Amino acid sequence: MVNKFYDFRNLKGDLSGGLVAGVVALPLALAFGVQSGMGATAGLYGAIILGILAPILGGTRTQASGPTGPMTVVCAAVVTLAVSKFGGIEDALPIILLTFFLGGIFQIIFGFFKIGSFIKYFPYPVISGFMTGVGLIIIFFQLFPLFGLNSPKSTLSVLQELPKIFTEFNLAALGIGIFTIAMYYFFPKISKTVPSTLVALITGTLLSYFLKLDIPLIGTIPAGLPELKMMGFLEIPSEAYAQILEFAIILAALGSIDSLLTSVIADNITKTRHNSNRELIGQGIGNTVAAMFGGIPGAGATKGTVININSGGTTRLSGAIHGLFLLIILLGAGSLASYIPITVLAGILIPVGLNIIDYKALKHLLKVPRADAVVLVVVLLITTFGNLIYAVGIGVVLASVLFMKKVSDLAEEKTQLRSLTETIPEGLWADEQLLYSEFKDRVYIKHLYGPLFFGFASEFQAMTANKNLEMEALIIRMDRVPYIDQSGLYALENVLFNLKVKNITAILVGLQPQPKDILELIGIIPNLVPEENISEDIGDAAELLKILLKNHRNTEQLVEILGTN
Repeated sequence: MVNKFYDFRNLKGDLSGGLVAGVVALPLALAFGVQSGMGATAGLYGAIILGILAPILGGTRTQASGPTGPMTVVCAAVVTLAVSKFGGIEDALPIILLTFFLGGIFQIIFGFFKIGSFIKYFPYPVISGFMTGVGLIIIFFQLFPLFGLNSPKSTLSVLQELPKIFTEFNLAALGIGIFTIAMYYFFPKISKTVPSTLVALITGTLLSYFLKLDIPLIGTIPAGLPELKMMGFLEIPSEAYAQILEFAIILAALGSIDSLLTSVIADNITKTRHNSNRELIGQGIGNTVAAMFGGIPGAGATKGTVININSGGTTRLSGAIHGLFLLIILLGAGSLASYIPITVLAGILIPVGLNIIDYKALKHLLKVPRADAVVLVVVLLITTFGNLIYAVGIGVVLASVLFMKKVSDLAEEKTQLRSLTETIPEGLWADEQLLYSEFKDRVYIKHLYGPLFFGFASEFQAMTANKNLEMEALIIRMDRVPYIDQSGLYALENVLFNLKVKNITAILVGLQPQPKDILELIGIIPNLVPEENISEDIGDAAELLKILLKNHRNTEQLVEILGTN
């Protein structure tokens, strides 16, 4: 049955995909909630609210959203910092939730200002280094719960306290944790019908319960719907504002990247095309509302999305069903979650962390260009041992600088200033043979390749200034210059000004629209290069040279005659 708003022929597949994705999301939501420091309840609330709203309002038809590894790592940093500065979790809760709330608001703003389309420009080494660092953080922090111990508050503390897992571990907890990991990896060899994460969660919990083991549990999850928790927002001390703003931007940026990467994966599987900016708005609304009810923020979950699609999900309803399933679990079976051991959740998250690591990029680290390898390693180290937003920011800047240097080096290598005499015929462009025949002793030529931007501007200027120019004219080939930025513009202006001072004729050949428009706007044309010195092609330039150089010689002869009288 086809409806204006929904084709009911998709219902069976959407129900199947949503339910299976919800089953997979349940243990991860509980585990990410615990790792965040907010508790399993916050993870479940976030998964429910974001899981329902983001698919309906977002721009990816089959997206399944909820808490993810990268977002949880940032959430844990927010919680740790807020608690350390402003007291216990209850005292710091308004600061934490306002951070999550503003993170969602920033995502909505990103969507309205169409920033989603810029995410594709993030270099792969930055994304790879960041994701691998996040995977390592998850593993480091979950080692302690796996051994029955409380997890330290920072990565450096993890390294310092690592010996404890060998001297103070809980043997029963370790046994259940290892059993959970084994079920995660080996159950798919028996059957792929039921998700291994759910099997690992249930079997590990049952084993612990019936053996009556003395190991830490996640605690009670409140029954019923969550309550609004915004009352403390107006009582937050002003010294917390900077921290709130900083981490809100981090969460917004990371959630956007995380979600849109998953959207691209969904597109590749379904052969559809998502709407990046609408996706950010949907994710932002979901995270904003989740924060209002005490849930942790999340993003598009790659594993849940892929499972949803492979299980038959084809429309937005499938993602919403995934969230509704978790809501039913909360209302009907939330009390059972109190029996889940924390080590079982650690046994689920450690494989998740291992799956996040980009082994392909690490394997090729010594084979890819050195600049890419440097960026990846720097981002990886800063992510793992420093600040997440600094890792991404420094990575993007470093990748951009190294890329521009490479482009500039290539441009400098190809762009040389030589007279036609020095330019052997083999080095001429195909249309320059006439110039070589007629003007090889009197004219210099400069070939420019690619954008004239700030990375190459100084080299261009120095190349011209340092040359002992004994010439009557300079031809600047700009056929292959599609764009000039402000730095390149001023560098070209300085070159043309110096030529004019030295009474050397400058001819610009093959100006493209953007360079020509900006040269006219600031007056380089006609103040430094007259309109008549702009040639569409090298043939016009050759004809122009015949006139200009003849006039140039006549002027020189007149000066010599006047000087002798």
